[in-house]
Amino acid sequence: MFEQFYGFARTPFGRDLEPSELFQTDQHKEMLARMKYTAERRQFALFTGEVGAGKSTAARLLTNSLHPARYHVLYITDSDLTPRNFYYEALHQLGHIPRFYRGDAKRQLNRAILDLYENQKKIPVIILDEGHLLKRDMLEEIRFLTNFRMDSFSPMSLLLLGQPELKRILNTQIYEAIVQRLGIRFHLDGMNRSETKGYIIHHLKIAGVTNEIFTDMAIDVIHEFTQGIPRKINNLCCASLLSGFGERKSLIDDYLVRQVIESEFAS
Repeated sequence: MFEQFYGFARTPFGRDLEPSELFQTDQHKEMLARMKYTAERRQFALFTGEVGAGKSTAARLLTNSLHPARYHVLYITDSDLTPRNFYYEALHQLGHIPRFYRGDAKRQLNRAILDLYENQKKIPVIILDEGHLLKRDMLEEIRFLTNFRMDSFSPMSLLLLGQPELKRILNTQIYEAIVQRLGIRFHLDGMNRSETKGYIIHHLKIAGVTNEIFTDMAIDVIHEFTQGIPRKINNLCCASLLSGFGERKSLIDDYLVRQVIESEFAS
């Protein structure tokens, strides 16, 4: 719709970018480095950030960067994940038919993980996304999941991703045993103003446009409203481009962006 008007070769601000096309700030690079360290050293780590800040994107970059001959990545996300469902999903991703009873499935997964590490010489990397939605029984199960050979060694890596409230949940006394097992913690903030501008320019360039489309004052408004959260930036920029196309404006200014916010994003 607006692509031809603005001269785009593809729709900008999409989610279908290749890993090499993703925009990374110093914070994103640091998060990815810590994720890699977690995977390599078979650690248990916690990664948090606001909705749309880029946690799942970092997990995708991590998966892409780990050599399949050395690592086996399991990505699990479920808003209502139970221990039984977790074992079933993990076993399915490992190519096993899960046992019916939860205890049997748990022992089956432990054996599969040990086989991967000891016999196939691969490190299992389990990424649990949307961790803030996990109920107490699943969070407790994570503690037992990391307990191999009476807590003397770990054949796997476990990355727990979630929104900021996950930190507050784990800081309560009932989860002290889980927190003590965490080797790495990292919180991903929104981008600063300079990074927000770089992010917008990067996405325009990926879509085939290098000339200015968003004025500096428009970027100020976008950053202020989105707080530098990539997903919010994508949504607001796309809505602004659609509105600009409707008004036949070749340049998106701060007035137009404010109009879009008030008409489409104001609660």
